[in-house]
Formats: sequence, C-alpha cells, structure tokens
Amino acid sequence: MKKLTFPFLLLMLIATGAQAACFADYKAKQDNPLRLHYGVAEINGNCTEERATNQLTRRLNADGWTLLNVLGVFDDAGLEERKESAGDYFLRY
Repeated sequence: MKKLTFPFLLLMLIATGAQAACFADYKAKQDNPLRLHYGVAEINGNCTEERATNQLTRRLNADGWTLLNVLGVFDDAGLEERKESAGDYFLRY
C-alpha cells in the first residue's frame, strides 16, 4: 500500500505545481449612473480569453457590473505591473 501511495502523492504534487496561475485584465461598467472600471482577476482552469470572459461575466453580473471586454490573459509575471492601474478592482472579482 505504501508503494502505491507515495507515487500517487508525488504525481499529484507535480500536476498541481505545473499549473501556472492565470489572470485577466478587463473593463466593466454599471449604468444609472454610468460607472466604469478596469480590473484584474484570477481565472480558474485553462488560461484563455474565452474562459476569462465566461468567469468574469458571472462574477461581475452578481454585483451589478457588465463585462465590456477582456483585454488579455497573462501569468503572474504580468500581475504586479497592473496592480496600481486596477486599484480597488485588483483581484476583487
């Protein structure tokens, strides 16, 4: 049993560690009164603009925001340079 457990745990650690973090920057709006914001959000799963659009649409709609567009997806290497621009909306959604 120990021989099966160790390789399984090792494989799980490798698989988990191999998945890089994924983030997206986006623009959103609210109406009445019109409000706009730029934000950065972490995306779960595959790092694609389509996946980011799907996740952000749901998250933002829950707070009364409408996703205007996803500007792009990136890994954690691009995270710090966007922090100041995103302000209160940095990793909020």
